[in-house]
Amino acid sequence: VAMDLGLELSALRDRGTRIVDKGRKQYFSLHEKTGHLVTAERIDREQLCGRIQSCLLNLEIFVEFSM
Repeated sequence: VAMDLGLELSALRDRGTRIVDKGRKQYFSLHEKTGHLVTAERIDREQLCGRIQSCLLNLEIFVEFSM
């Protein structure tokens, strides 16, 4: 995530970067040492989407910038 946003790894921590999932559970998090997006818990596709062919999990990444 740090590389995709063009930030140093330390900037992710310093700027209060956080992952917000749209659902009730938090499925993703940022690995503090690498800045990689990782799964925070097991994702069960059948439980989430049932028989729907196209299954999507939406999330947002917030990075605070001070002005």
